[in-house]
Amino acid sequence: MNTMTLWHISGWGFAALAFAALLVGFSKTAVSGANTVSLAVFAAILPARASTGVLLPVLIAGDVLAVLTYRRHAHWPTLWRLFPAVAAGVVAGTLFLVWAGDGAVRTSIGAILLMMAGVTLWRRRTAATPEDPGEVATRAGRVKARSYGVLGGFTTMVANAGGPVMSMYLLSAGFRKLGFLGTSAFFFLIVNVSKVPFSAGLGLIDGHSLLLDAALVVFVVPGAFLGKWAVNRINQRLFEQLVIAATIVGGLQLLLR
Repeated sequence: MNTMTLWHISGWGFAALAFAALLVGFSKTAVSGANTVSLAVFAAILPARASTGVLLPVLIAGDVLAVLTYRRHAHWPTLWRLFPAVAAGVVAGTLFLVWAGDGAVRTSIGAILLMMAGVTLWRRRTAATPEDPGEVATRAGRVKARSYGVLGGFTTMVANAGGPVMSMYLLSAGFRKLGFLGTSAFFFLIVNVSKVPFSAGLGLIDGHSLLLDAALVVFVVPGAFLGKWAVNRINQRLFEQLVIAATIVGGLQLLLR
């Protein structure tokens, strides 16, 4: 963060960051992938590269609340299939960050998100019957898990944008609403915590960024409660449409910013 501290941010800037933090809480307990808007806000208010380090602890706070809310609904066979591929993606993303500029990062991730949304929409229109989460044990399920896992690890490392990628995977695997939220909650808590040493090593997390995080995480809590209230009032079809729409918006804003 260099000399960036809480005191160098304008009142309007902090208000925008607080809203983005609230949206993180909402997305973690209601519409996963919606926090791509938060990513854009953080990158607009703070230096783009440093914003990923500030956002990471805020995301972890949201992950903790999501796990506490949906811990009984996680599908662990899916998680165990994903983790090795995600680890490879995180390492690749770290190496990419060493040399890539902001423009290359945004373009790459935006293209990936739009591609994933397109593939998911195409599969849902052409599939005769919905898939089942238990199919992760098949050969095709393992290949798909590894492919999405690498992409998810890569995108979450370089821009905290792994949510839409994993949303597309979980939807394509046939997860219902609560299973989707429970599985993604544990997935991102474990992955985001594992990213902390990498981000700190790259200088993206330091004392100044943590000071700002301390002021922002309090806004994650009401967002999480709002999401828990809303998710019980969203039917499965609308839930899936909102997740896909959030992914497309996230991809477009990364490409066009």
